[in-house]
Amino acid sequence: MSENINVRSIVGRFLEHSRVFYFYNDGDEEMYMGSADMMQRNLDGRVETLFPVENEKLRSDVMKTLIKAALKDNQKARTLLPDMTYKMIVPINGTKIINSQEWLMRQTEKHPGKLAKS
Repeated sequence: MSENINVRSIVGRFLEHSRVFYFYNDGDEEMYMGSADMMQRNLDGRVETLFPVENEKLRSDVMKTLIKAALKDNQKARTLLPDMTYKMIVPINGTKIINSQEWLMRQTEKHPGKLAKS
C-alpha cells in the first residue's frame, strides 16, 4: 500500500501484546495505541478502539520502552512483505539476540514499578 510504511509484528508469549502505531509523518510524529489488530475480521465483527497518544511524556516513554525494544527484536519479530506475507527477522551473525517481550519482563523485575511510573 505504501513504500513508506513498515509493519513489524511480534508474536511471542503474550497474546495481549502492545498495539502501537507510530508514524514519523515527515517530522510531525503521530502515535496511536489500541486494542485492534487492524485486521478486517476485527474491524467488521468486533468493537475495537484506536486512540492518539497526545501527551509528549507518555509518547516519549512508549518510544523508549516498547517501540525501541520491538525494533531491536530479532527472535519473535516478523516484517510484512509487499505480497502480504510475513518474514521472520533473523539476527545477523554476531548480533546480540533480543526477544523484546522477555527484555521488558526483565526490566520490570529489575525495576518494579519504574516502567509504569515513567
